[in-house]
Amino acid sequence: MTEPAITTSPVAPMDRRAPPWPKDALRILFGVIWMIDAILKWLPGFRADYMSMLMGAAKGQPGWLHPWFSFWINLQHPNAMFFAYLVAIVETLIAAALITGFARKLTYISAATFSVLIWATAEGFGGPYTSGATDIGTAIIYAIVFLFLLSLNFYEGPACYSVDRLLERRISWWWHLAEIHRPSPLYGR
Repeated sequence: MTEPAITTSPVAPMDRRAPPWPKDALRILFGVIWMIDAILKWLPGFRADYMSMLMGAAKGQPGWLHPWFSFWINLQHPNAMFFAYLVAIVETLIAAALITGFARKLTYISAATFSVLIWATAEGFGGPYTSGATDIGTAIIYAIVFLFLLSLNFYEGPACYSVDRLLERRISWWWHLAEIHRPSPLYGR
């Protein structure tokens, strides 16, 4: 009995990479969420309640966290309006950078750090130490989403729908702010 001949197909193997638009859509959608959050920060109610939110997060925390919250309250209390506006500005910049795809690597790392800082102050680490706590807070989840977007940047490569793509073509060092690693020369075509 003869064995069937093995033939090779002249067809190249399929590229199994995902299309580029879903990660850009995720980034832009997350940017829209941040923009809504930023708009809410520009409302007068946020500025009026800024310090009371921060002091409220400090209540019910264990004793070993009191120095942490005292530091932030004492730092911000004399200039509460400045810090309220600063939060609104930072959130607006994060939203704009996400939507446009500007300096993505720098944005993801900075925004993850900012989210953890918000979680550790205004959200009181999500309040897991208080009685009746039901969640760990949203800012830590935002930080995880930023780290996920950063990992997509590493594994999936450059974003097709971003300002970074245009800037990388014109400014040779821009990829340091936008990418985890240098994009391939084919990327610019």
